[in-house]
Amino acid sequence: MAKGYDANREQKDLIASFGKILGKRAKFTCEWCGSKDDLRPWEYSPGEEPAPELLALLCGRCRAIAGGAPAEPGELHTLRNALWSDIEAIAGGAARLLLRSKVPWAREAIEESIYDETLREKLFKELR
Repeated sequence: MAKGYDANREQKDLIASFGKILGKRAKFTCEWCGSKDDLRPWEYSPGEEPAPELLALLCGRCRAIAGGAPAEPGELHTLRNALWSDIEAIAGGAARLLLRSKVPWAREAIEESIYDETLREKLFKELR
């Protein structure tokens, strides 16, 4: 049991070590909606080794929505700007959330903004 706890603790410590990098990159705002409240790193690919491109600095509300909490339609519109990011955790995470929400405009917004063809194909494959 301690082994699992220790591994989780090491993972959290490693993610926390990127805090300053993420804060500077995000200008200390949520990388999805722009809020300045309750900012913390969020893992785009939890099973992979943490790296800045696989982490996003998100507010508490965006982390909750990413975790499955229901989102208001207006909240989803704030994610559109995040789709233009060249950082996989920011664009890919927002796209996954929009695709999962099944809002009618999500697919078109993703096709227009995510310029990384491989990421776009991966996201649409996950939806199937």
